[in-house]
Amino acid sequence: TSWHHQRMTQQPNDAATRGPAPAHELEALERDGYVVLEGLIDAKRCELIRAQAARLADHTGSNPFEGHRTQRVYAPLSKTRALDDLIDHPRILSLLDAILLPNYLLSQAQIINILPGEAAQGLHHDDAFCPLPRPHKTLHAAFIAAIDDFTEDNGATVVVPGSHRWSDRLPRREEAISCSMPAGSAVLFLGSLWHGGGENRTHKARLAVTGQYCDPWLRQQENFLLELSKSQARELREPIRSLVGYSIHPPFMGMVDRRHPRRTLERDD
Repeated sequence: TSWHHQRMTQQPNDAATRGPAPAHELEALERDGYVVLEGLIDAKRCELIRAQAARLADHTGSNPFEGHRTQRVYAPLSKTRALDDLIDHPRILSLLDAILLPNYLLSQAQIINILPGEAAQGLHHDDAFCPLPRPHKTLHAAFIAAIDDFTEDNGATVVVPGSHRWSDRLPRREEAISCSMPAGSAVLFLGSLWHGGGENRTHKARLAVTGQYCDPWLRQQENFLLELSKSQARELREPIRSLVGYSIHPPFMGMVDRRHPRRTLERDD
């Protein structure tokens, strides 16, 4: 069976199995550029992620943006399944269904642990690599999930409300507000929103997970098809397998020798 048949019989990212996003959350995204989603995962899942982060995080950032006192775990999907319930959480994907094109992709995933004494990260917007005049159509969105409680003192993500609508204006730090929220919650924001990691003035680390998503015609920041072995890709559940790139954007973007990329998982070469 060629990709022509498969793409006609598969729903993009399992969107048909999810309900629509709540209107008030979509209104917040349109108005403010972000929305806080509380209670996405429970304490048990947070503890599992915390344990995996402790196992995997073995170095700090090499520049101020990464954070000299911030631990980052890159390519976590190739190292643990603990993040899966966030990467394809129905509440997150239902919002993405409304703001990105069908067949959207996971662009990058990370575990981020801000250690005591870390300075505030510079404000930035995640879609800066898209060479398009601002403001523009939403091409990118991301979540940052609190695995520890986020507070103003421990490095909670800060956002500049409404900045996704700006053109050439740069934000002032005093315009940023802290996304304080309990562990298990997440802030989801548009790629054009100015935001950054906060300063950690406490004596404890602040752990988070982030997932970034993009329209299906954009190149992903992370090359999942090289990071993940075929055996690892076979273990991924849907829709994560589609999100990392085992999918087709009509009519044929993503094909492998005219066939759907999932067909490559049927052989070991």
